[in-house]
Amino acid sequence: MVKIYSPKILSAFFISFLFTTSLFIGCEKADDGKFIYGPYPDLSTQVKSSVNGFVTDENDQVVTLATVQVGAATFTTDKYGYFVATNVDVVKEAAVVTVSKTGYFKGIKTYMAEEGKSAFFRIKLIRKVNAGTVNAAAGGSVTLANGLSIILPANAVVNASTNAAYTGTVNVAAYWLNPTAADLSGIMPGDLRGINSNGKMQLLTTYGMAAVELTGSGGELLQMATGKKALLGFPIPSALLSSAPVTIPLWYFDEAKGLWKEEGTATKTGDNYVGEVSHFSTWNVDIPEDFVQFSCTLVDQNSQPIPYAFVKISRVSNPLSYGGYYSGISGYASGAVPKNSQLKLEVFSDNSCTATAIYTQLFTTGSSNISLGTITLNNTATMLNVSGTATNCINTPLNAGLLILRLANRNYIYPISNGTYHFNIAVCNAPATVSISTVDLGNQQASLPFSYTLNTGNNIISNIQSCGVLPSEYTYYTIDGTPFYQSSGGFYFRQSGAGSPNNIDMFSTSHDPAMTIPHSGFSVVRPVILPPGSASLYSFSIYNNASGSPFPNPITVNYTEYGNIGQYIGGSFAGTIRNNTTNTIYNVTCSFRMKRSF
Repeated sequence: MVKIYSPKILSAFFISFLFTTSLFIGCEKADDGKFIYGPYPDLSTQVKSSVNGFVTDENDQVVTLATVQVGAATFTTDKYGYFVATNVDVVKEAAVVTVSKTGYFKGIKTYMAEEGKSAFFRIKLIRKVNAGTVNAAAGGSVTLANGLSIILPANAVVNASTNAAYTGTVNVAAYWLNPTAADLSGIMPGDLRGINSNGKMQLLTTYGMAAVELTGSGGELLQMATGKKALLGFPIPSALLSSAPVTIPLWYFDEAKGLWKEEGTATKTGDNYVGEVSHFSTWNVDIPEDFVQFSCTLVDQNSQPIPYAFVKISRVSNPLSYGGYYSGISGYASGAVPKNSQLKLEVFSDNSCTATAIYTQLFTTGSSNISLGTITLNNTATMLNVSGTATNCINTPLNAGLLILRLANRNYIYPISNGTYHFNIAVCNAPATVSISTVDLGNQQASLPFSYTLNTGNNIISNIQSCGVLPSEYTYYTIDGTPFYQSSGGFYFRQSGAGSPNNIDMFSTSHDPAMTIPHSGFSVVRPVILPPGSASLYSFSIYNNASGSPFPNPITVNYTEYGNIGQYIGGSFAGTIRNNTTNTIYNVTCSFRMKRSF
């Protein structure tokens, strides 16, 4: 049996699903229950808080078994990259969520905690990649292709644990965080609140960040010696050059407090900012300003909440200066915005598809918090309504369950209550092919993932039975609604032959005693960069039922996992297949999981 959630996580889940997605900003509480800006933060008062979210890598692939620390409590991400922490003691004005995984820079989020409110995050972990080496005794420089540069002076490095001088090879792992990236809010540490040199809390507008870590030849962590400084150069994106000031404050990220701290100044040199730093962590070049908190609630034309939508707020005078937040399961979104400013709110289905906004509104802030109230989204072209039923192994309604939906490399979780679920989802384009599975939390059972094509408007999904222990390898097909399932050996994963060497073939050739499928298989166009989020289906065949290529319409394979060689590749697809012999049309869905052999 595959254990999905423990009973403790089950109870925590339903408490945490009352969450709202926000970065609660401020320093003192207003009469309306929100926070208002106060100049000096209180970092000692604690409250009980709940927080949950998803963790992925830089390629949007799920990161399992990552360690998540919230306050003094520790949790672990599950098979969906999901974590939940309930009623944990955290610092009220700067609650910190820290995600750790070997081989990655830490993913850290900060929020203002409030009793009865839950925070939600999508956190991206960035791999530590060795950008170059420097001889500690002689000093030297490392420059990344994007222009980020690190210059170490001679004899300036010590062992971080013992403070002993280090004279060997310094390995420099570094990553530049592009301030114009659409997914910056998921990658960057904190919530762009910082404490300036006078101890005042402010909102920061970033011109670039750099994560840097120094290690020795034995893997030991290194740091700058006392009194020594290194030069750090930040590339300035061309879109920001005209607004970049000649000098700008430098800020480092305090991992323990979850806030940026002002330390030093960087100078604009050509298309770079260059400044001296006395230690390495994550550094930032930012302009500080005062802020207020905004909030809104997103609903559809039937007053049903719109969760997981991306809310972007930018300056009317400078659209490149913006912040982004996700709406929570209740449709609520909140965050810090500049005070006394004219701003533009745009709602998108996701931060990866910002070509056309679902909704747009201008608003002006003053010196107090601002609520935009309930916002109704009437864009029916990209709003999908999903409902259906789910049962357990004895075909009774699920009283405690989850629906797991995967769309465009993103996981979404919705509660199942009394055997039913009903939610809205905003998509980039409709129709949208998604992978859906259900989990029976009470009996620790799960359905196999199914591919569904969701259309604009109402989508009523046939009953899903959460009754199965997922094997390590399997193929599951439906052809015109008739299921074919195979989970016993004989799976082959190989590179295609001379006819299509850039494709991947996946076959299941062993006969399953419960079925009549001695052979089935399909071929996928191999992506250039691995791991991918999706690929094109090249060909498909299954014992005397459907076989064909090309297809009446292109078919996309959505991956749910893509391990290294010797690990597993899994995913699903759905579409229309034409039998090339009989010219018969079939509607086919497929879910699969096989071990990679190359």
